[in-house]
Amino acid sequence: MTAAPWATRELGFAVTDADARPGRSVATLVEPGLRRNPRRAHLLVSPVLGKHIPARPDVVIGSADQLGATVASVVGGPVDVLGMAETATGLGACVAARLDAEVYIHTTRRRTETDSYVEFEEGHSHATHHAVRPAPAHLFDADRPLVIVDDETSTGATALAAIGELHRRNPRAHYVLASLVDMRTAEHLGEARRLARRLGTRIDAASLAAGRVMLPTGLIDAVHALPPPRLNAVAERRGELRRLRHAWPPEVPDGGRHGFLRADADRFTAAVAEAADVVSRQLDNRRPVLVLGHEELMYLPLRLAGHLAAKSFSVKFQSTTRSPAYVHDVDGYPLRRGYRFTPCEIDQTEPRYLYNGWPHDAGVPTQYVLVVDGAADTAGLAGPGGVEDVLTAAGHDLLTVVVAGADTAALAAARDGRR
Repeated sequence: MTAAPWATRELGFAVTDADARPGRSVATLVEPGLRRNPRRAHLLVSPVLGKHIPARPDVVIGSADQLGATVASVVGGPVDVLGMAETATGLGACVAARLDAEVYIHTTRRRTETDSYVEFEEGHSHATHHAVRPAPAHLFDADRPLVIVDDETSTGATALAAIGELHRRNPRAHYVLASLVDMRTAEHLGEARRLARRLGTRIDAASLAAGRVMLPTGLIDAVHALPPPRLNAVAERRGELRRLRHAWPPEVPDGGRHGFLRADADRFTAAVAEAADVVSRQLDNRRPVLVLGHEELMYLPLRLAGHLAAKSFSVKFQSTTRSPAYVHDVDGYPLRRGYRFTPCEIDQTEPRYLYNGWPHDAGVPTQYVLVVDGAADTAGLAGPGGVEDVLTAAGHDLLTVVVAGADTAALAAARDGRR
């Protein structure tokens, strides 16, 4: 019999299945994690998402493909897809690829020069603001069904806030909330039905599993009473740091922040394959490789990891995050190690994090490959307390790959010319 997760045994926080649907169990898709947040102390940590826990790229893409197939059973024909920042930007892109979506875009918390199409708030998060910034703006003005992808649907409040703002800007007849796990109660489901009636639209849901979150009284205080987490381990030997600047085609989007069109898919795949060829020549194929995305930049690094795996590298993928989770090195808890570092982006001050990583396996040191875009290539990337400094201080050999990224203005102009 499998032992209960540590957070369940020690604090009473548990996740359970809500129905007996065939396929995936909630426990295979999310694990109980914790965070010191005065509004919400629990965190659902997914082993198949490639965010807090490193995972093989085929596992991440395979789970997203399953979700996409589930969505396809709910809605047919051409669709648009919206991924929720930051955790589901890669998941949303994979679902969009599986559905052959006309347009994929993800919300963003990064400040850019592109005007917002809509903005909305996420009530419980550490970073609450979401903006949708297609380039050009009318890219998102269709009446196709819109699939809104998140890693988990806890209450549905954020997705409903998004639907409310998006529907005011451009009404659609059909929305689908898609997530790995749907943890909503009957009350939450009723809120979705009431919003659909008020807007005169249809709101459906699709997930790989449905469950419930069991929260004990006083969990927030209990988490704050735990010992302080130990972050930023320092090794006897500092890891080697190398940097590679890769020229990305300016007319190809490097992700979904400003819109990713169905017509972009082939050129994106070719550009990632070319990047993987360049990166692979910098790596030792006898050593494991951990490819790290940077916050919202998840899909390109994930696909790059997939190409490296196809070249017979032993590869896992995950991403840095803004989320300040609680780290505790004990069996049965999903966040065993943690790194905290200063942000790379200009005008940002809140710390960033990486959890777990991939420890050395049987004495063979893992090679870390950090993929960032041009906006993150600042003095903060390499300075004291930055991600390069923190990871190499922990003994990890690190190759930072700076992908220059698409020219957003040129991309918008070209798309206007095509329409």
